[in-house]
Amino acid sequence: MPDYLIRDALVVNEGDEFYASVYIRKGHIEFIGGQIPKIKSDFIEIDANGKWLFPGVIDVHVHFREPGLTHKADIFSESHAAVAGGVTSFIDMPNTQPKTLSIPLLKQKFSLASVSSRANYSFYLGASNDNLEEMKKAKENGAPGIKVFLGASTGNMLVDNESMIEKIFTEVPGIITVHAENEDIIQKNLKSYKQKYSSEIPFSAHADIRSAQACFEASQYAIRLARKYGTRLHLAHVSTLDELQLLDHQTDVAKKAITSETTVHHLLYDTSDYELFQGKIKCNPSIKGKEHKTALLKGLKDGVLDMIATDHAPHTLDEKMLPYPDCPSGIPFIQFSLPGLLEFYRKGIFTLPEIVRFTSHHPALAFKIKDRGFIREGYWADLVLVSPDKSMEVNKENILSKCGWSPLEGQVLQSSVFATFVSGNLSFLNLANVPFFNGKQLEFND
Repeated sequence: MPDYLIRDALVVNEGDEFYASVYIRKGHIEFIGGQIPKIKSDFIEIDANGKWLFPGVIDVHVHFREPGLTHKADIFSESHAAVAGGVTSFIDMPNTQPKTLSIPLLKQKFSLASVSSRANYSFYLGASNDNLEEMKKAKENGAPGIKVFLGASTGNMLVDNESMIEKIFTEVPGIITVHAENEDIIQKNLKSYKQKYSSEIPFSAHADIRSAQACFEASQYAIRLARKYGTRLHLAHVSTLDELQLLDHQTDVAKKAITSETTVHHLLYDTSDYELFQGKIKCNPSIKGKEHKTALLKGLKDGVLDMIATDHAPHTLDEKMLPYPDCPSGIPFIQFSLPGLLEFYRKGIFTLPEIVRFTSHHPALAFKIKDRGFIREGYWADLVLVSPDKSMEVNKENILSKCGWSPLEGQVLQSSVFATFVSGNLSFLNLANVPFFNGKQLEFND
């Protein structure tokens, strides 16, 4: 592993912006500062003048589809897309085939990633109505926690036994991450639209079928249980104004017992976009009205929402072109999440330190990820260099996700990722071919 000197970057870290050089030695950050000390060993120098240096993005919500759904994606392809977008660490969801409901299946995923992932990795164990004993062992076997689907989604891992849900909230160690949608409300709404449209349901109906009420009721239920039992709860992909009213206005994420994320696509799109994108932006929970998108942006600014994830969920383009009842939910976004968020900086909505906080600092703090998420001496060198003024048009030639498409196709993003370091290895460099380096399994502080 070579050492690197990143010279004269604009470092964005811990609420500050300053010019500095960063020296990487044996995978870790050894020095940050303006005056470079005398370096005795050989190193590779990267001129970062005019570039921004961020901590690597930590994406706590992805679906890399392996095992079992590898016609859509796999760990190798999606981790390549990840590092090309500045994502250095990910936590993958359990709704694969087979579903990750046992410790042997969890270990199988870790084993796959140990030889195929360019990014650092971890995996959730999934909850079901009958695997409580396996859930109790998830944390000691490397998982950050448990993923509970309170609403049926891709893979149908719905947990609807209330007694089991209470046991999960009282007996399972680690983080309980919840997909919060009320299945009864969804099915009632779907029945109504089927009666009206038969099989010709318009995609714009998705926001009404998987409604704001469905999200609010399920989130309220999960939060009520967490507060009752003192559970460490994480709400995945918050998508509504209504849910924000349930969350604490505590800005210190490290002290929160209940944390939350929203997604890039819930910040970028609203119901007015269904006409153009149709099934390409069908996702669960649904993309909703503009008032919800506006509230999510404000919720991040105010510290009510804690972080931004991608919920990267690839399907083939043929699958996404199917009629509404057959079109699977999910959007591939990991490669363009950071450049997409930097468009909010261009518009004056987010500052650079805020973007770093939502994508690196807060995920590391909320999930207690060891020695990552910050540019600090002694930490792993998970870093992304951004070319702020080098635009890129998203097209099929530069899309690295195995599914081969993006809702951003044809859009010009004003900034692009120049280089990504994962655990000190140069894993991406300006779309050039670089050697494969394996990421590392994430470690969590107790």
